[in-house]
Amino acid sequence: MTALAEAGEAGRARYTYRLRLSSTARSALLLEWDRCRWVWNQCVATSRAAHKAKEKCGPAGLDRMLTGWRGQNEWLRAGGSVPQQQVIRDFATSRGKALKDVEARLPVRRRAGMPRFKKKAVADPTLNYTRRGFRLKHGRLHLAGGIVLSVVWSRELPADPSSVRVYRDSLGHWHASFVVQGPSQPLPGTGAVIGVDWGVRETATTTSDEHDLPHPGHGRKAAGELAGYQRMMARRKPKRGRAASQGYRKAKRQAAKAHKKIARQRQDTARKWAKKVVTDFDRLAVEDFRPKFLAKSTMARKAADAAISTTKHELINMARKHGRDLRLVHPAHTTMDCGRCGARTKHALPLSERTYTCTACGAVSPRDKNSARVMLVRAGFTPATADRGRPGGPSVRRAA
Repeated sequence: MTALAEAGEAGRARYTYRLRLSSTARSALLLEWDRCRWVWNQCVATSRAAHKAKEKCGPAGLDRMLTGWRGQNEWLRAGGSVPQQQVIRDFATSRGKALKDVEARLPVRRRAGMPRFKKKAVADPTLNYTRRGFRLKHGRLHLAGGIVLSVVWSRELPADPSSVRVYRDSLGHWHASFVVQGPSQPLPGTGAVIGVDWGVRETATTTSDEHDLPHPGHGRKAAGELAGYQRMMARRKPKRGRAASQGYRKAKRQAAKAHKKIARQRQDTARKWAKKVVTDFDRLAVEDFRPKFLAKSTMARKAADAAISTTKHELINMARKHGRDLRLVHPAHTTMDCGRCGARTKHALPLSERTYTCTACGAVSPRDKNSARVMLVRAGFTPATADRGRPGGPSVRRAA
């Protein structure tokens, strides 16, 4: 069993390990999760009531309410205060993001939804602990409330963790995810630059033909097997109010294993490609593409299988880990601008038109290759042509 190391913000990394639980520890974690889930649902109810009454509902007020809830309920007081306080922090973050999108008047399809109630049969247990809520002693993880967990140490932590998240995945496996200060691993400079454009036909099209990422199709290859398990679940689906049969639970687990395998394949492909890109290039201009809208289009299945979000996430993390300069370019009009002279077509190109022809300079190139060159111009990585780009274009964010 190997640990997963994921680069985070501000040079932090997340190291995830499997847990081996006794029946006592498993029961204690589930009880702790029931308390945290109750706190979350109380926050949702309080937030909705405050919205109707046009009152404020901030984390400070919810913290004071938590003190009252713990004083009134002995069963809630029996649990640790740290994970319950972290639930309020997570709720406040989620609610703040939704309110920010409303104030910005974003389209409804692009807004983050308001926090909803968590159902016991649907939500997977997740507990967050800050440094004062856990400690590592003799290779074991001790949580607030006297919960002791055995960790499968597949690799050593590079530093003392600042927080830990204990959660259960769709297969019923428990994991501990530690946040530590990630070690910097700078790579030798190459002086090369690259532009990256995301797509569905090819997951990533770059200005270098050798670094294009073709559509892996992991989901398509496993579609038949997954459909078989889903049909088994449909035939064995229990009636409302009745317990699921052993056959239904077995089919559900097999379907979850298939989904997990596909997710791991996508992540592995993304990481290997990202490592190759950051090894060969010092500066990266990447399209800041958010494919959420594709989920409602006719390309939803293929877009999901392309795993653009996962690949983009891994590329950003890998660039940050190895000290590369990665800049996110706003995707507006990137398919309409010419990567050579900066001219813009009068109308948006339909998806069926895969060749870009500039009416100003006569340049002819594949549509996605032209978009990748536009990324370089907008990011300022091509000084010889940067002054020929369109002035006052969308902003560029430095991601790593």
